[in-house]
This record gives sequence, C-alpha cells and structure tokens, in this order.
Amino acid sequence: MSSATAPNEPAVAGLPVPVNCKTVGRVTVDNALLSARGVNVFYSGKQAIQEVSIDISRNEVLAMIGPSGCGKSTFLRCLNRMNDTIEGARVTGSIVLDGQDIYDKRQDVVQLRARVGMVFQKPNPFPKSIYENVAYGPRIHGLAADRVELDEIVHTSLQRAGLWDEVKDRLNNPGTSLSGGQQQRLCIARTIAVNPEVILMDEPCSALDPIATARIEDLIDELRASYAIAIVTHSMQQAARVSQRTAYFHLGDLIEVGETDRIFTNPRHKLTEDYITGRFG
Repeated sequence: MSSATAPNEPAVAGLPVPVNCKTVGRVTVDNALLSARGVNVFYSGKQAIQEVSIDISRNEVLAMIGPSGCGKSTFLRCLNRMNDTIEGARVTGSIVLDGQDIYDKRQDVVQLRARVGMVFQKPNPFPKSIYENVAYGPRIHGLAADRVELDEIVHTSLQRAGLWDEVKDRLNNPGTSLSGGQQQRLCIARTIAVNPEVILMDEPCSALDPIATARIEDLIDELRASYAIAIVTHSMQQAARVSQRTAYFHLGDLIEVGETDRIFTNPRHKLTEDYITGRFG
C-alpha cells in the first residue's frame, strides 16, 4: 500500500498528510494510535471510498457519520482488514497501527483483529455458553496460563462490559439466551477479553431499544479511558452523545472532521451543514 505525500509536511501523528487531502479540518491528532493516509477501496473495480486520511487517538471516541452508502462502514472495515474477506475488494493507501503497517504481507491478520476488535451491527454471540463466548479468544491466543487466569479474564471482561451482575449465576447458559442488549454487551466483553488497543463499532445500537442503547452508550464512554474507539452511527444524536471527534462522509469522500461540538454547532463545509440540518440524508 502506498500514497503520495507532501515531502516537507510535518508528521504531527507520525505520518504526513497526502498533498491531495481535501478534507476540511485537521485529520491528524497528537496522540494517534491508528493513522490512515490516502486510503481507497475498490469492490470489483468500482471505487467505494477515495483518498481518506484520518487519525484515531488513544482514549477517544471518533464517530463516523453520513448518509447510507457514503463509505463510512467500508472505511471502518479497512481498519482491521475485514474487507479481506470480500471477494474482489482491493485497498490502497496506508494504514498504520502504533507504527506498524497493518497491510504488510508479514502481518498476522488474526493477531491484528485481536489488537483491533470489531463489534458488529447485530449482536453475534457464538453458539456457546456465556462463559465460552468470552473465554474463546483468550484461549486461542494463549492469554491464560490456567483455568484460574481464564476465569479471571472472563470475570473482568464481563464486569467491564457491565454484564457480570446480570449473568454471574448462569455462565453456562447459551449466549443466545440473553436479550439483544445483553448479547451486544457480551460481544463487547468478548472483544475486550483479548486486550485490544482499538475497538471498532459498526452501528452497535441500531438493533436495540432505547434502554439498551443508553446502556451501550454509557459503556462506550467508560471504555474510552482504556481504548481508542471508532463508531459508525446513523444517529447524529448518538454521535453527539458519545464522541469527542466526528468525521462526516459523503459519496466515498471524507468531507470534514473535527471536534464533535464544533461539527454539530459550526460545520465548515456546506455538505456537512446540509446533512446536520437535515436537508438530505
């Protein structure tokens, strides 16, 4: 993966910004953990996103918003190489996690997806017990030396996901026996059980009721103390509640990025303003 960059531009977050970056707002951050530069995605030759450059910071939630089909979920899937699973998908540009190119041929994709976890739109617990849903990742990655350590990881992960008190007496029950909101928190517990650095969330509340949504949003706010989080959401209200920075996508382009409060009160690009004010989308 490669991209044209400005030769003399200072690397605020470790990577220079491409000279053809047209995004309004500062795409770099001072404490970047994940940096994308000049990213393009093609599906069977058709371009889905164009020259996207942005940093994701430690201890921060970045919300990606925009109308359906604008490329936000496509970009999110680039960040842990989920697009590799789609036939005909091709990604160009540069995506660096903590100084390492995630598209390097030597990159172990399984290890990458442990470091950059994904929570999907619909809860997808494994057809296993609640305990085994959380224990599966630590077991295959060798994170526990014995059953005592594994029990501790499961307990801690469920506790951090705000689920322990609700399931501690039925850990052997199927994960699928939980409510929708509980299943999503189980999936979050499963994600954090392998000690990720980044958590990606693709519309994690779209299938949930308002009460369950509020629980997940509170959880996101707690988790950002330990992780970098990127969330795709169709809800501008949710973006405003949970994120510190917001990125607006339109027809495959990253139009504007900035502090969430500014994006929603004083957008600098006309397309962003039109979307925020409900003129389209």
